Amino acid sequence: MTPTLRTARLILDPYTRDDEESFVGLFGDESVSRWMGDGPVPEAENRALFGRVFTKVYAQNLFDVWAVREDGRHIGHAEIKASTEVDGHEIIYALAREAWGRGLGSEIAEALIRYGFEVLGLSEVHATVAASNTGSLALLAKLGFVHVRDITEQDGGTTRVLTRRAIAAA
Repeated sequence: MTPTLRTARLILDPYTRDDEESFVGLFGDESVSRWMGDGPVPEAENRALFGRVFTKVYAQNLFDVWAVREDGRHIGHAEIKASTEVDGHEIIYALAREAWGRGLGSEIAEALIRYGFEVLGLSEVHATVAASNTGSLALLAKLGFVHVRDITEQDGGTTRVLTRRAIAAA
């Protein structure tokens, strides 16, 4: 069961059915979705994805996925899941455009990292970021992620694989 996580300004909690419109709006915003997966997809695909959060991800306890809320408003998406692409657990997050530039991405990433290390017991977490997404690359570098390799995508683009290792106890 996906737990609720809290940061200084945010609550990450499981989606509810009432989140569908804001989820579809977030994933449908091309300035956000251009950095997610294969990029923008039709609204029907985003609605189907939202449905699978309940019918597959939560129902089968596949991995943790959260709605990100600020002052009760849905402003983002977060998840941590096993990925064969990185041979470990990957953190994934997205913020609505109106939430950019206020350090909220760092808060989400830090919460996911802490959850991965402290709750899931991971020794490292990974992120995949388009090489052209300089904002996310800089944010993750500030949080201690290091570039470990590149993936050449089918469209010729480059995705960077970044890793953050847990700090060993003294």
